[in-house]
Amino acid sequence: MAEHRLTPPLTEAQVRGLRVGDTVTLDGIVFGVRDATLIRIFDHGQAPPVDLAGAVCLHTAPNVKKVGARYEPVSVGTTTSMRMDRFTEGLLDRYGVRALIGKGGLSPESSTHLQRRGGVYLAITGGAAALETTQIEAIEGVWWEDLMPECLWKFRVRGLGPLTVAMDAHGGNLYADVQGEARRRLADILARLGVKS
Repeated sequence: MAEHRLTPPLTEAQVRGLRVGDTVTLDGIVFGVRDATLIRIFDHGQAPPVDLAGAVCLHTAPNVKKVGARYEPVSVGTTTSMRMDRFTEGLLDRYGVRALIGKGGLSPESSTHLQRRGGVYLAITGGAAALETTQIEAIEGVWWEDLMPECLWKFRVRGLGPLTVAMDAHGGNLYADVQGEARRRLADILARLGVKS
């Protein structure tokens, strides 16, 4: 397992160099997206106002405060990704996103898209919003403020992580591995108890 320090935008070669279990720390620009943002892009057909080629997108709806014309982060936590799973293919294929950060993983279908397009899913520790917020140097942009807080956010980060490569571009999937191991252990326990599964 390797450690990587990367600066978006990411290339396909960089992403294909990541393997399940590796850790990643990010410096630079990360875009915040959530359900309403993605519904506007894909269901309502409104293209994002920024270039997402090579981008890293964080599943979030941050708590912020407005100071003058700018926003400052108060608490930038990460939300469960599965609600946004159906948008993974479009983010990768249509807009060239290379990495998604979230909690809980994505579907087997999304794993296939990550393999085909050279994408990666990076897991962040749930409940660590306080730490995550300290790793955001500034909010450099916000679009679609009518969706607040589910706007499209542009965060400048320093040392965001460590993030775990949970789904890679080679079919590796920590969530599937854990589920498989849990099923094996359950079968062993039931067998020792004399219970037929």
